[in-house]
This record gives sequence, structure tokens and C-alpha cells, in this order.
Amino acid sequence: MTWLWWAPLAAAVLHVTEEFFYPGGFAEWDRSYRPAIRNSITPRFHIIVNAALLLVCVQVGLLAGARDVEVHTIGVAAWLTVAALMFSNALFHVVGTIRRRRRSPGVVTAVVLYVPLGAVGYWYFVHNGEASLGTATAAAVVGGSFHFWASLMHKARARHNTE
Repeated sequence: MTWLWWAPLAAAVLHVTEEFFYPGGFAEWDRSYRPAIRNSITPRFHIIVNAALLLVCVQVGLLAGARDVEVHTIGVAAWLTVAALMFSNALFHVVGTIRRRRRSPGVVTAVVLYVPLGAVGYWYFVHNGEASLGTATAAAVVGGSFHFWASLMHKARARHNTE
């Protein structure tokens, strides 16, 4: 299932497109959703974070054909980590939409693409023995913790940007 390796990249491209281009408006929505860190939510920050996500997705896709068992195992763990990050991003968008009572740009692709992609990928890699439950759990914790670490970073950046 080579397409599965490239699916995170396709999903991320569509998600970023929804957030910033069509319909766009995510940065403004995010600043109004999290006013305490609005000084940290800059165009530069969004460019860096989204470019890093797309680069990691390309790297994961390139690991699809790895014949070396160790490289393949690392690739599967990376895929699962990215999928967990995307799943947690979907939760962020859903929770934000509910709390703000206004649709978050990105919520549609997050729910329609990120959630099922994570479910299918986790099932596929564990079911086929390409990832142990331990690897899948560790990847879920690491990838799923992105918003926790990002929140701490935003708080520190927001304090620094106001001083």
C-alpha cells in the first residue's frame, strides 16, 4: 500500500490549503480563539510550522520503498507519529470550533482526512505486524503531544513579544 505512505502529504497539503488559501482565515481565527498568545501567532511561525510538516511528510513518503528492515521500522514509526500529530490537530480544530461557535478554517479537512487516515494507518501497520503496540503507543504519545508543546512555546513567545 504505497499510497498510504504518501497520504499524509496529500492530506497536509489540502489541510494547509483550507487553512490559509480556501477559504483561508485560520491565522485570524486562531488569534481570536487564543487571545493570550495572539502575539506569538505570526505569519513567519505558520510558514515554518507548515513547511516543517510538509517536509516531514515528504520524508515519510520517501521511506515507503525502504528495503532495509531497520529503515522500514523507523519509517513506520515516523508515519504513525505524523498521523498522531494530524489526529491531535483535528481535535484542536473540532474543540476550537465548538468553543468559538465559529468554524475553524481547517476543521473540514482535519475531520474528513486526518481522522480516518490515522485510524486506517494505525490499523494497517499494527494489523500487518509492521508496528508493535508499543511502537504505535509511543508514536501516539509523541505525535499527540504536539499541541501541548506548541502551547508552551506560544506562551513563552507571547511573553517575549510583549516585553
